[in-house]
This record gives sequence, structure tokens and C-alpha cells, in this order.
Amino acid sequence: MRKRNSRNNSCNVERQVMGLGSTQTRQICDKGSSVTVVRATTNSREGRQSHVLSRMAVGWHRRDRCREKKGHIAKLLEWKEANHIELCRIKNVLDEILHMYKNSELNEILEHLIGPTWVATGLEIDFKTLVAGCEVASGKIGEIISLDGEKDQKVNSFSGIPDDFFEDMESVWKGRIKTIHVNDVLTSIDKAAEALHSAVTEDFTPIVSRIKASMSPLKAPKGEISYSREHEAVWFKGKQFMPNVWTGSPGEEHIKQLTHALDSKGRKVGVEWFTTAKVEAALSRYHEANAEAKSRVLELLRELATDLQSHINIIVFSSTLLVITKALYAHVSEGRRRKWVFPSIVESQKLEDGKPFDKNCEMKITGLLPYWLNIAEGGAVHNTVEMQSLFLLTGPNGGGKSSLLRSLCAAALLGICGLMVPAESAMIPYFDAIMLHMKAYDSPADHKSSFQVEMSELRSIIAGTTERSLVLVDEICRGTETAKGTCIAGSIIETLDRIGCLGIVSTHLHGIFTLPLNLKNTVHKAMGTACIDGQTKPTWKLTDGICKESLAFETAKREGVPEIIIKRAEDLYQSVYAKKLLSTENFAKHEEFSTYINGNNLNGTHVDSNEIISGTSNEGITLTNPTEVSHKEVESAITVICQDFITELQRKKITPDFTKIKCILIGTREWPPPMTIGSSTVYVMLRPDRKLYVGQTDNLEDRVRAHRSKDGMQDAPFLYFLVPGKSLACQIETLLINQLPNRGFVLSNIADGKHRNFGTSNLYV
Repeated sequence: MRKRNSRNNSCNVERQVMGLGSTQTRQICDKGSSVTVVRATTNSREGRQSHVLSRMAVGWHRRDRCREKKGHIAKLLEWKEANHIELCRIKNVLDEILHMYKNSELNEILEHLIGPTWVATGLEIDFKTLVAGCEVASGKIGEIISLDGEKDQKVNSFSGIPDDFFEDMESVWKGRIKTIHVNDVLTSIDKAAEALHSAVTEDFTPIVSRIKASMSPLKAPKGEISYSREHEAVWFKGKQFMPNVWTGSPGEEHIKQLTHALDSKGRKVGVEWFTTAKVEAALSRYHEANAEAKSRVLELLRELATDLQSHINIIVFSSTLLVITKALYAHVSEGRRRKWVFPSIVESQKLEDGKPFDKNCEMKITGLLPYWLNIAEGGAVHNTVEMQSLFLLTGPNGGGKSSLLRSLCAAALLGICGLMVPAESAMIPYFDAIMLHMKAYDSPADHKSSFQVEMSELRSIIAGTTERSLVLVDEICRGTETAKGTCIAGSIIETLDRIGCLGIVSTHLHGIFTLPLNLKNTVHKAMGTACIDGQTKPTWKLTDGICKESLAFETAKREGVPEIIIKRAEDLYQSVYAKKLLSTENFAKHEEFSTYINGNNLNGTHVDSNEIISGTSNEGITLTNPTEVSHKEVESAITVICQDFITELQRKKITPDFTKIKCILIGTREWPPPMTIGSSTVYVMLRPDRKLYVGQTDNLEDRVRAHRSKDGMQDAPFLYFLVPGKSLACQIETLLINQLPNRGFVLSNIADGKHRNFGTSNLYV
């Protein structure tokens, strides 16, 4: 009796390898984070564009998912479990790169995108090496893999056997490998299938024919040739089957040969399933041939995966390059459809001696559009933004302040990447950083209120802002008591004004305009309102001046708040705040109660910015960032500390290949390259409070994400280096924790320094 293996995990793995069960824009302001910072850190314009472009093209299109996918492919190749579908996808990627290389127009574009791909992957592969590697890797896959399925590798089919049987048995491996490599096993499986068909026809068909000929309405015997999927067998299935009824009739000898079918453990399958010795022998032969064929295909796939491991850098680099290229193509196609424009990029102007002009840079965007709104439905309003300094923006609820900030951030980021912007025309400076702060939420896990979170984020923004930055802050200091929040907001605005950056700070804290602020460049802007049929409504147009109309009552009423509550709120407002408004009569004399936009008289709630008299006080709250620890100093200390340790390892011949430490910097808003996934890594986080955190991991990207999710750590840079093995990584981690404080560095974690079992202490005894 043939032993048939039950379906288990190994079978599932084989099916996955064979291809069964394989499954086939991020906006500027991610709702999951209230602060978005994009920073260019390289020196040349091309380098900066490459950096930001790669962060945007790769980040928006896929960032985390694509990194995970590349790590998954690398692991499949390393574990020799890449199925033919994954290998076909790899070849398609390589072939697309080669296709663009051979096209004269696309060739130049492809070569220009090599730089951004360096930044995204951390792999410096020159253009010629990439093309040559793609040709070799694609050729190796093409020699083995059957890309479109071989026509002569069709699944067997015989009239007497259910088609599902051969489909289940053979479809998991046929058509995966070129026929020339599996010709012998194909011949063997076809002969075994034909022999099985003959056995079934000879032993079962006469019985089935006799049953059909003798069928009667009352309790007639029933039977058919059936496929038992659970047991991977073709058996005779009969109901109310009584052989003695047919004594002396045609088919009697065949009936006598029938025995009850048994499972792989020798137990009777059921009273309805029957088989014969000849059919069982043919089934065993077929399954053996099928197993041999499946094993041969798996072996060839694994050999190919092993061969491709030497080209893994080319594969990862090509995949990233193709993602960037397709993202750019999609962007340009959509931009042309929407009639977006390419901006003029303004470089920093410098004198002949290298000193910059004492003049703020300027940004001008005409017809700026909230690109996520549908123009055809009338939901989008174009705005023109001419910015030479900081804007202090006011406006009613629903007036478009947040939409303006998002639109401006998107246009600036797209512009400095050399991409099309949603506007009619644009002149954009090359910002060294774009910082966007939207509303903050509380963080119970960190025991911080929303205002604490906001202050932490604003501290980070101010610490990183220069005169060449774009800062966008929405509804500043909204989460605390009005009077003190107003003063903090005023002081922050003074600080940004003193830095000289471009940007917008929006607010509903109208008390800011009565503070004696020392502002030299900041101008007042407002989102316009208009009086239509006796009601004040927003126009979503950017205007000069101040808007003190919040439309709070109208907004609450529109959202369904009961009328009795709205009426009571209006009465309270009149009784409490009317006197305060009268007490500011002197200030009100300077207000202009009507502002004209394109000849239309708007609601009298704006004040021209030239009529606001700023105070002369030089006092203000200045948020400064403590001097950060230099990564060069940390890198130097790590090298010195680890040198003796490495020498000792070499002397003991523990890791002869590990000769030196090579630290790599992960800058602000940067992420480790895909090659670090699954590699033992020691890292040091340079915290904003001048403390260091030393750790080790096999998944650096996840660890960096976890650290940066903590409050105040969003911009923390990292130093890391790869080591051969987790045990060695633990030893070096312990060594650095114990030794770095001796060199004047303050550590935030010291518990792991007590892990003497890792052996670092004994090296110096």
C-alpha cells in the first residue's frame, strides 16, 4: 500500500515556492504626524535635489511598503525560497531598466536618476556597472525561468479521470522552468499519467458502465470515478453498492477486485471509497514521478536564487531606480493633465567674496491651487502668494488657512525637487528645510498633553530654522490658556522674524496684535470674508490685513449645534466681551472696516497691516536648541574604543575578517538603507539633549522608527556600523556603554553595560 504524505507546512512552503498562494501618495501632511520636515543636507544643488527627490519620489510612492518588499525579496533569495513569480518580477524590473537604457530619450533621464537612487539605497553603483549587472542577472533568469509558460508543458488530461486531479498535482510546478532543463521528468510524468489512465479505465470503467445500464428508480446502485482531494487519489466511489446483485453479469470480475480504499496510515477511508491493486500501483508511480518533477523544479529555482545573491545590490538598486522613475512619470503625466507648471528655482545669491546679500529671498506663486480639490466642482480657489518674509495669518473657521499652508508646502517641496507645481506660475527659492506643523494631539504614553507636544515640536522647528528655511505653523498655541498662549506665540513669532525665514504662522489669538512685539519683517495677512445676503461667508482668498471674524457661531450652527445653545452663546459674548471691545476703542480707530478684493466690498473685519503700530520692546521668549553633540566626535571615540577590542579579536582569531569600524551617519529625516535589514548592527542615537543612546539590532529601520516616535526625538541623527553576528554586536554595545562615559559623553542607557556575560570585560582584565 502506497504511503501518501498528508498536507503539512513543508507542502505549503513548496506550494509557495512554486507560486501558489502568492499575493500580487502619501500626502504632504500625513495625518499621523503633526510635523513634517524635509531637509536637504548636501552641498551642491544637484546633490540636494537628489536627496530631496529621492525622499519624495520613494517616500510618497511606497516608502515603508517598498522597503519591506525589497527586504523580503533579499531574504527569499538568501533562503532560496524565491518562487518563479518573484523571479519573473525581478527580470521584468531588470528588463525595464535595460529598455530605458537602449532608448536614446529615456537613457539620459535614467542616468540623471542614478544620484537619487544612491541616496535612497545607500549603494553607489555607477551607470555602466548597473547596465552590465542588469544584463547578466536578466540573462541568468531568462535561461532558467519559463516567462510565459511553455506550450508543451500543459497539464495532463484524460477523459476517464477528473481534470481537477491532474490540475492540483501538476499546476504547482509545470510552466515554471524551461522545458530543456526538465525534459526527462516531463516525459516520466506523462508516461505515469497515461499508465494511471489505463489502470482506471480497465478496472473502473466496466463497473461504471454496468451501473449506468442497470439504473432503476428504486434504490439503484450508484457509482462513479471520483477524485479524493484530501488523499490526492483517484478512486471508485459507490453508494448502496452490493456486488452480489450482479452475479453472473458483465463486470463481475472487476467488482471482485475492488477493495476498500485506505489512507496514508492504513485506515479505511470510508464505506463509499473503493480501489484496486492495479490502480494503487499506478497512483504510486504517478505520485513518485510528480514528486521527482517537483523536486527538480525546486532544485533549479534554488540554484538560480543562489546564483542571484551575488547580484542582490544590482536588483535592489534597479528596483528603487524603477520606483523613482515611475513615480516621476506618473507625476508628470498627472501634472500635464491638470496643467501644472515647472517653477523657476532661485538659488542663493552671493557676492564675489562669497558673502550673501543682506536681503531676504523671495517666493512668488501665482494661481496656487489646493490640488486635492476638484476644480470642476467649484471647490478650489486659486491664490497668489508673494512672500519676502514671515506672514502672520488670520481668518475665520473654514476660511482656508490650513489648506493654504498645505498647498504652499506641497508647491515648495515639489518645486525644489524640480517637479511640476499646482499653480499657473511659480518662482521658488531653494530652501534648506521645509517645516510644516499642523495641529498637535496629546500623547498619553509619554504623559504629555497636546500643548506639551506642540511646544516640543515648535522647539525642534525653531532650533533647525535658518534664513533659508520655509516654516509653516497652523494655529499656534491653540492648546493652552489664551493670555499666556498669546504671549508665547508672540515671542515665537518674534524669534522667527529675527531669524529671517520665509513662512506662515496662522492663529486665532487676536491678542497678538496688541502685544508690543519687535517685528521688522513680518506682515499681516488674512483669509478674506464677504457679506452675502446679510451673512458673513469666507472667500478663501489671501488678502492683506487682519481678520478678527472667526465665524464661530455660524460654524457651530452649520454643524448642528442646537439653536438654543447658539443663542445663549451670543448673549454671553455680548455681555462679557462687548465692554472689552469698547475699551480698545483707541486701537479700533486704526482699523479699516472694509477691504476690497477685485472690486468687491468685503466684510468689515480686516485691518491693514501698515496701520498696526508694533511695540518697541526687545524682550521675547527665544527658544534655542542646546549645542548638539558632533557626530564626528562620537565617531572618533567609537573608533578609538573599538580598536583594541578588534585587535584582540584578531589575535584570538575569532573574527579575522572584522578589521575596522566604519561608521555611517543617518541624518535628520533620513532612514537606513535596505541592506541593513537582517544584518547585525550597533548604533548610537545622538539625542537633542546631548545624551547618547547605544544599542544593537538586526532591524535598524524598525529601531530608528521606534526611537523617533518618542517625543522630541523626531529629528535625532544616528551613527551605525555593521558587525558579523549578533553576539559580537552585543559585546560591542556593552563595550561602548562602559567606555563612552570615560570620554566625556553622557549616556541615556547604562543597564546593558552590566552584561558581563558577553565577554567584553574579560578582554581588558
